[in-house]
Amino acid sequence: FVIVPNIVVTATGPREAIPYTTSIQSRGGQAKVLTPKSFISVEDSFISASGLLLCGGYDVEPSLYGEEPKIEIEETFRARDDMELALLKYAISCEIPVLGICRGMQLINVAFGGKLLQDIPNHRDPQDQDDQKPLLHSTYVSPGSRLGAIIGAGAIYRVNSLHHQGLKEAQRAPSLLASAYSPEDGIIEALESPDYPLLIGVQCHPEREKEVPKSFLKLFDWLINWAEFYERGSL
Repeated sequence: FVIVPNIVVTATGPREAIPYTTSIQSRGGQAKVLTPKSFISVEDSFISASGLLLCGGYDVEPSLYGEEPKIEIEETFRARDDMELALLKYAISCEIPVLGICRGMQLINVAFGGKLLQDIPNHRDPQDQDDQKPLLHSTYVSPGSRLGAIIGAGAIYRVNSLHHQGLKEAQRAPSLLASAYSPEDGIIEALESPDYPLLIGVQCHPEREKEVPKSFLKLFDWLINWAEFYERGSL
């Protein structure tokens, strides 16, 4: 029989999740959208699901990494932070594959004990209120990284940029590795764990498929393939 991997996609609301679920479904997976409003429990969330995608959205609450808010231009949503942190912890404990995108990568860093830069310049067009016209910038993918094994390492790619928060080496969680960075300003563009191979976070938005190199779309294949492997192993 055919196994169709079901991926938990976290979002603030269902509409926000549409681009992510579209990328998953177009590659043979299914998506189970989870919002703070629909969240019941961690165990319930992973019933018939074998992957986790933490998507973009609100800023992560600064108190989670021991800081007070330094800016007032963005909103936070603590209920979503708490939901995603609980889901991430459970996924890692059960060896479920995890992909974090933009805010998702930032949340992974916070979950592992890192911090965030609360505002960085030149990574989002201030005139682009609807995020329909992103800036593009260079990203260097490190040789020997898991990300590099998926999309190709030792190369500089042009990717979209739709964020005003992020991290550099000083904010990186000690137990995580930076697998890509911007050569223009040192912003970390991808994270992975040497201890947990089924965890990857990227700062760009590969669900906006026309704005990134095609090789970055392999991240969705990676997530779906490992989710299918997990599903087969649990039968």
